[in-house]
Amino acid sequence: MTKSPNRMLATIFGAVYLLIGLLGFAVTGGVGFIATKGGLLLGLFEVNPLHNVAHLVIGAALLIAGLSSIRASRTVNSVVGAVYLLLGIVGLFILDSPVNILAINGWDNVLHFASAIILLGVGLGADKGLRTATA
Repeated sequence: MTKSPNRMLATIFGAVYLLIGLLGFAVTGGVGFIATKGGLLLGLFEVNPLHNVAHLVIGAALLIAGLSSIRASRTVNSVVGAVYLLLGIVGLFILDSPVNILAINGWDNVLHFASAIILLGVGLGADKGLRTATA
């Protein structure tokens, strides 16, 4: 796994996003499931329970892919990166609006764009020569 940037990144990001999802529930007590305003995680990132569940699902997908194979990790890194890029773009337009069902704020957008750049960069650029499932 350490020879594959995709597997390593998916495993690390997966574990981090699972932790973020779990920690998010500590700050969303009393917040509606799809509330447009949520609790602040780490004093910066606004989350609601739906946002926490999304982090758990994304974290699980990344971790499973990272522990599985290069092909799985490249695919999941690229797909999650593309989704985060789209979410970052959409997030710019839905702040402070009733369609902001993930309670996204400006710092969330920064994190989504940063995750997108890293995941897409590695997913699309690394491990091109490696075709084995276990490298």
